[in-house]
Amino acid sequence: MDTLKTSHPPGSRWAAEGLPFPLGATWVEEVQAFNFALYSKHAHTVELLLYASDDLVNPVLIHAFDHLRNKSGRVWHCRIPREAMKCAAYYAYRIDGPPPAGRFEWHAFDRDKVLLDPYARSVFFPPSFDRLAAARPGSNAGKAPLGVLAFEREAACQPAGKRVRHEATTVIYELHVGGFTRDPSSGVGREARGTYAGVIEKIPYLKELGVTVVELMPVFQFDVSDGDYWGYSPLNFFAPHNGYLVRRAAESQHAECREMVDALHAAGIEVVLDVVYNHTGEGDHTGPTYSFKGIDNSTYYMISDRPERPYENFSGTGNTLNCANRAVRKMIMDSVRHWAHDMGVDGFRFDLASVFTRNADGSINLADAPLLSDAASDPGLAGLRLIAEPWDAAGAYQLGRAFPGVTACQWNGQFRDDIRRFVRGDPGMVGALMRRLYGSDDLFPDDRMHAYRPHQSVNYIASHDGFTLYDLVAYNAKRNWANGHGNTDGPHENYSWNCGWEGDEGVLLEVASLRRRQAKNFCCLLLLANGTPMFRAGDEFLQTQRGNNNPYNQDNETAWLDWRRLEANADVFRFFRLMIAFRKEHPSLARNRFWREDVRWYGVGREPDLSWQSHSLAFALHGASEQDRDLYVMINAYWEDLDFDVQEGEPREWCRVVDTGRESPSDFLEGGEALRLESQRYRVAARSVVVLTREPAA
Repeated sequence: MDTLKTSHPPGSRWAAEGLPFPLGATWVEEVQAFNFALYSKHAHTVELLLYASDDLVNPVLIHAFDHLRNKSGRVWHCRIPREAMKCAAYYAYRIDGPPPAGRFEWHAFDRDKVLLDPYARSVFFPPSFDRLAAARPGSNAGKAPLGVLAFEREAACQPAGKRVRHEATTVIYELHVGGFTRDPSSGVGREARGTYAGVIEKIPYLKELGVTVVELMPVFQFDVSDGDYWGYSPLNFFAPHNGYLVRRAAESQHAECREMVDALHAAGIEVVLDVVYNHTGEGDHTGPTYSFKGIDNSTYYMISDRPERPYENFSGTGNTLNCANRAVRKMIMDSVRHWAHDMGVDGFRFDLASVFTRNADGSINLADAPLLSDAASDPGLAGLRLIAEPWDAAGAYQLGRAFPGVTACQWNGQFRDDIRRFVRGDPGMVGALMRRLYGSDDLFPDDRMHAYRPHQSVNYIASHDGFTLYDLVAYNAKRNWANGHGNTDGPHENYSWNCGWEGDEGVLLEVASLRRRQAKNFCCLLLLANGTPMFRAGDEFLQTQRGNNNPYNQDNETAWLDWRRLEANADVFRFFRLMIAFRKEHPSLARNRFWREDVRWYGVGREPDLSWQSHSLAFALHGASEQDRDLYVMINAYWEDLDFDVQEGEPREWCRVVDTGRESPSDFLEGGEALRLESQRYRVAARSVVVLTREPAA
């Protein structure tokens, strides 16, 4: 092991001292050297550790930073020539500083710990990697994740073709990169199962289904040893997760992920990342010290006023990033730019985005979400999809106009709950159904003050949080809670109904048939509603988790998609595919504005029945303003058949397209198969939805 001593060549002080920007390890081709820059406000001493690939315990080089030469403001920096690096392949830091000194200076420096650079673009896990070694006293040398030294500047990612952008045709499909193709039933080649390459192999399926945006559950590098299969506890915000690689080499981390993004773009599909900028995988005071804790704990994390539990836990996972801090926001924005510019992604879904509205003391800033404001005001990020999950795990619930990020789209948990309750058959839900179908203008008002648009409501019935769509109609009770963690459906209950039989064992044929109908009802209402529809991968063929509503730690058949169900439930897949196509064909459904005077609400008769015991609704949506045909929809959530009188036009003007009360293929009539009505009265079967289109007289 050598210690590098640098000097100042005449007229070139930066050659020895390095630059304080950009943060991270940057290869400088012109001078064949690496520039290292690290933010730490409170550190007293900082050492850069360089490792060769054949010895991950003893550094081949240790550079001790001199604050008089190697520090600018709060950034420690140096430049090291290639010839001085002794064939180093990896790097890390060792940092020391003051002891804890009160709430806003609750330091956690530990000079024994080998620390990962927060800006590392690729992460290497040594064969002896050990999470516990980072959580207990003493050195974790040889057992710590390391940053990878890339001796060639990575080319910025340019999408394979022109970047696509969908508006009225947007249909979001939420998937987990690993679980999407991990099961052998996926039909993906053995090596590609559970990888970015596996997603590429399934692109023809995505195109057939008709989705236009894939929303990928977290793909940032995470620590699989903590049991988090979903990836919602990131270790780093710049490196793609190496568990989704085919080649598994460090140099493949970005390449394989970029190949997936480019392939999806070439197929006309946008890519949105579900990003976790509210906490990290370091956990609370009992968790490991991998990076942020040991570099500058009180900068990166929100600290409580309870020394026995020093970390605020608004994320529900042990710690909360201090997004009110400018250095933390800069890191997050640098990560966003990296994924948008270098990786070519089209947008971000911000997990637990209410954390962004919290001040350093944990109070909520009702006027602004600085992080989203930074993103919205950056011209280089204009046009990206920004989607917020407008709550956190500590009770902040800011759905709609209560959320300060006024230009962002939001996951609409109220849509989820109201549609679930109506389809289940709860009383008093007709008025709520009208609101949700209309675009949730009670939450996203388009008045003079706010001017929200209906597309800002991301409508969904089921997501990775909670039951699958099928389990929603097959289970009343939540089963197999993961490690004591309960429902993650947000602040509300599941609102599921098993259709009269719990689970699948011994299920009666009539119950199984009703479940399929209910799944089609959910699909139908989701894709008829104004707003941006989203559904989770596998719901289109009735994927089940057997009642497990929180399989975040289940990297097994519980959470992997079982593609055998696609064949078994081909009729449900067909219904989803045709409903997606129907939505795309009718621009009057997904408008830039609310339906306003183009919609007329009815019931089984002339007026809608908003009474407590009502379970039915009809509406006519006039399409002339959108150069579209008129639609007439009849919805019966009652447990008996109901006769609806079509309130507009003559019977022969209306053609039946959808009737979920009928068996496939009569549940959705394609093309010229649509049947003209013979009577003004139409019997809608119990728990069914019927959709008519107005056609010119034959």
